[in-house]
Amino acid sequence: MYNMQPYLETIEKVIARGPYQATGESLSRYQVPAWYQNAKFGIFIHWGVYSVPAFGSEWYPRNMYIQGRPEYEHHLKTYGPHKDFGYKDFIPLFQAERFDSEKWAELFQKAGARYVVPVAEHHDGFQMYRSEISHWNAYEMGPKRDVLGELKESCQKRGLEVGASSHRAEHWFFMAHGKEFDSDIKEPLHRGDLYWPSMLPDTDHQDLFSEPAPTKEFLEDWLVRTCEIVDRYRPKIVYFDWWIQHSAVRPYLRKFAAYYYNRAAEWGSDAVINYKHDAFLFGSAVPDVERGQFADIKPYFWQTDTAIALNSWCYTQNNQFRPAGDILQDLVDIVSKNGCLLLNVGPKADGTISEEDTAVLLSIGDWLRVNGEAIYNTKVWRKYGEGPTKIVDGQFSDGIKKNFTPEDFRFTTGGGFLYAAALKCSEDGVYLIRSLGKQDASKQANFHGIIRDAEVLGSREKPVWTRTEEGLRLETSMRSDKPIVFKLRIE
Repeated sequence: MYNMQPYLETIEKVIARGPYQATGESLSRYQVPAWYQNAKFGIFIHWGVYSVPAFGSEWYPRNMYIQGRPEYEHHLKTYGPHKDFGYKDFIPLFQAERFDSEKWAELFQKAGARYVVPVAEHHDGFQMYRSEISHWNAYEMGPKRDVLGELKESCQKRGLEVGASSHRAEHWFFMAHGKEFDSDIKEPLHRGDLYWPSMLPDTDHQDLFSEPAPTKEFLEDWLVRTCEIVDRYRPKIVYFDWWIQHSAVRPYLRKFAAYYYNRAAEWGSDAVINYKHDAFLFGSAVPDVERGQFADIKPYFWQTDTAIALNSWCYTQNNQFRPAGDILQDLVDIVSKNGCLLLNVGPKADGTISEEDTAVLLSIGDWLRVNGEAIYNTKVWRKYGEGPTKIVDGQFSDGIKKNFTPEDFRFTTGGGFLYAAALKCSEDGVYLIRSLGKQDASKQANFHGIIRDAEVLGSREKPVWTRTEEGLRLETSMRSDKPIVFKLRIE
């Protein structure tokens, strides 16, 4: 069993020498790096042992042990009794024989991404990187490759920043239901085992104070695992899923943040932590909205993480893929509100990315090559946009079809220009931007600048435009199934 004590002592020493301490006051001095605020678009990757059954979702390792669940019945029918074939028995089948980090990085670059965040360890407890903490990792088992390391090297060649995602906290309870019947999850379980600790909560695990609370041993193991990722791979981003918000985890989160930020300072690098809900003290990391977005502009920088597939983060045989146009509408909306988009792709078990995912990514990249100046390196305008379509505020709303109209516009600024993106193409090519109409100068809330010129990104034809009290009227022959961006020179 791995001796954590030397690493724990190192963590304390790094925190002690600063500049950040494990306190709310100290961590509140954190500043979000400029590169991240300018990048706007990244790729998330859910790939692991759960990609082998490719059934249900990435929660297969949990649900296969819950009697009555479709995954449980599917497992019995396809693989046999759980005592004879458990989740661990998928690992030898996870060969990743066609995994090519260079091809992945090339695709992500073509998609227009500026950063990539692979899942280093998901709830299932199998590490997708080389580790000293546990032997249950992709370097020693399954593919026998350092997936995170290979991806970092290939992405950095192409100028893509690389992060890492840790979902280790959820492993406390994730596999617990396997103890309720005759399966391969049996006591005694020890630290370092794949299934350890598999604790059944007495209350809903969503409860911030659910019992039994994670133990000191589990939390120290979590801290050492996460710091190992930082030291070995120097990720520019560390993404956490929701369960780190549990009350017992909070002191360890502060320790991790201080350690990570201090390490980055030592290396002359940058550090970003993504978190959900209120796991971190506001201002000490970057908040993330899962499968949703905000209805209004925010004074702070934030991130949406969502997936190309509506039903799963990993590849399954029944994935429901979103069209590229819908995702681009969300990207434009998110950026106009001071956010960025982390878009997930779920590769197959053999290491290939599906044709459907690939087509969506390439389509997004085609649009960004033409319209990227309205996205990358931009800032928010005085208002995020206008139009009749309302966004549902908050998480788990990406499955709600928004049905944008040609009256829905989103604004960004950059390079001395104002960009106005029509989220849906007008059938007659006529657009009216009411926020840019001539207004009475006594009404301070309105725009009183001078519009000198207008163009449509991706078109050689100049739009015909006029400005009246009603608004800025533009007419163009440009047609598209994706947002159309007007570039306005203003004074």
